[in-house]
Amino acid sequence: EAMHALGMPTTRSLAVVSTGEVVFREKPLPGAVLVRVAASHIRVGTFEYAAAHDDPSVLRALVDYTIRRHNPDLVNAANPSLELLKSVQESQATLIAQWLGVGFIHGVMNTDNMALSGETIDYGPCAFLDVYNSATVFSSIDRHGRYAYGNQAAIAQWNLARFAETLLPLLNSDPARAMDLANEVVSGFPNQFKGYWLKCMRGKLGLFNDEPEDAVLIDELLSWMQEQQADFTQTFRRLASSATQSDPVFSAPSFLEWDTRWKQRRTRQSHSPQEVQDLMFAHNPRLIPRNHKVEEALTAASEEGNLAPLTQLLDVLASPYAPDKANDTARACEYESPPPANQGVYQTFCGT
Repeated sequence: EAMHALGMPTTRSLAVVSTGEVVFREKPLPGAVLVRVAASHIRVGTFEYAAAHDDPSVLRALVDYTIRRHNPDLVNAANPSLELLKSVQESQATLIAQWLGVGFIHGVMNTDNMALSGETIDYGPCAFLDVYNSATVFSSIDRHGRYAYGNQAAIAQWNLARFAETLLPLLNSDPARAMDLANEVVSGFPNQFKGYWLKCMRGKLGLFNDEPEDAVLIDELLSWMQEQQADFTQTFRRLASSATQSDPVFSAPSFLEWDTRWKQRRTRQSHSPQEVQDLMFAHNPRLIPRNHKVEEALTAASEEGNLAPLTQLLDVLASPYAPDKANDTARACEYESPPPANQGVYQTFCGT
C-alpha cells in the first residue's frame, strides 16, 4: 500500500485473513493468507512453465491471452511475440528505475516474481534503504548480494533474457534468427533502463532538461552519500526543502563543491525556483515505510494481536509526499526518522 501511495505500479492488498494455523519461518508465527489484486498474475515464470511443455501451441495460447489482456494493440502486429517482449522490457525498465528512485529493494527478484503487467509483485523480503549504499541487502536468503539495491536492473535484464528464451519458437522459425531477434531486444535493456533512471533522478534534483554530464552529477552525489552514510530519503528531501543547514554533514567541503555545481546546473534551465522545488517535492517522498516502524507493526499484530500500530502506519504512508507542517513535528519525527543506532543489521524473511 505504501508503494501504491508512492506512485509505483504495484499489486494491491485487499485483505489479510488469519488461518488459525502456525507457520514455521525463522520462528513459529501465526499463519494468514494475503488476498491481493493485480492486473494479472502472469509472470516470466508462467512462460517458463508453458515453455517446459515443449508444445508451441501451449506457448502460443499463453502469448495470445497475455496480449489480449495487457497489450491488445499488439494483436495484429507482424510479430506479436517480439512486440510483447519489447513491451514487457519497457515496463520493467521504467519500474526498476522507479524502485531505485524511492530506495526500494525487492529482495527476491526471481523469474516468478516478475509480472508481465509491469507491476511490483510478491512482497516478501523487501525493504527500503535507510543509509544509502548500493550494495545494501536485507533478505536473509540473499547471502551474495544477487538482489542488492544496485543489482536490481541487472537482475531484471537476466529475467528478461529468460523470458525471451521461452519465446524463441514463436519469434522466428529459424532458431538462429530467433536468437538474434531476442538478443537485439534484451541487449538494449541497460540503455533503456538508464534513460528512465536518469529521468527519475533528474526529477529528484529539480532538473527539467537533459545535459550530458547529469549522470556524473548524480553519481557524485550518490557516492558522497555512501561515503557519509547519509540517509537516502532524508538527504533528497532536505535538498528539496533547502533544509541542508540543519545537518553538519552538508557543511563538508566535499558536499559544498557538489552543491555549487548542482546550483549552476539549475541555472541552465528556464524554470522558476518554485517550479524546481515543486518538481523535487513530487519526486522525493517525505515518508517511506521505515523498516523499524514496519517491524513494530508486524510484531504488534502477530505477537500481541494489536492492529493499532499497523492502522496508524498505513494512515501515515497514504500521503508520502505531504508537505512539512509546523503542527505535526512529533509525528513527523516518529515516522520520518531513520532507525535508532542500536538497531543493528536489519534482516527480512520470506513470508513477512
